[in-house]
Amino acid sequence: MSDVRSTSAVDTDSVPPRRGAAPWHAVTVGVVTFALVLQLVLVVSGASVLVEDALAPPLGTRLLRFVSYFTVQSNILVMLTTWALVRRPAHDGRVWRIARLDAIAGITITGVVHWFFLRPLLHLEGWSWVADKLLHVAVPLLAVVGWLVFGPRLRTSWSLLLPALGWPVLWLAYTLAVGAVTDWYPYPFLDVTTKGYGTVLVNCAGIAVALVVVLAALIALDPRLRRPDRISA
Repeated sequence: MSDVRSTSAVDTDSVPPRRGAAPWHAVTVGVVTFALVLQLVLVVSGASVLVEDALAPPLGTRLLRFVSYFTVQSNILVMLTTWALVRRPAHDGRVWRIARLDAIAGITITGVVHWFFLRPLLHLEGWSWVADKLLHVAVPLLAVVGWLVFGPRLRTSWSLLLPALGWPVLWLAYTLAVGAVTDWYPYPFLDVTTKGYGTVLVNCAGIAVALVVVLAALIALDPRLRRPDRISA
């Protein structure tokens, strides 16, 4: 596949978005924004599943933990990059391309890991259940389907693969470093206290491989999903 320099030769402003793209992106932004605000309200009030201690930690600690979740960061990336498309359907730029690639890959991993590994461990009710389903099911489906159907296309390249790995690697390093100091880990499979470093490192390697596979799949699929009648390479 061509790199960013060659794909940027296509005038993205001249490529009309697929019919239905604008409302789909707008709905996605609305759902993810509501989900994040709802989860934040639950965290601030101390009613969230994210507050796992019998005695809720101080508000500052709760807020720091809130933004430390891969789920929350993935949803924020989806919100920001999709909002850019709502404002300007032809939005582009290297930083945005990396952020968009991370958003779609991150929210995909979020949905898969939650569905197969975390969902059986959770027993939620009320608004906590609503927030959980929005962040882990509704937003991943909206974001991934939106990318597959509406794009926009020609916003990825193999040269973005390594830069896109920067955020997940930094998140993992931060998570393990903070956990080593505070004994708090956002997910059970990263809990060194109970799993040990050996098991956690194996889990990290598995997630890293899955993330690389998802990123590579997105990069490989992007040009194959374009509409040749609308875009000339």
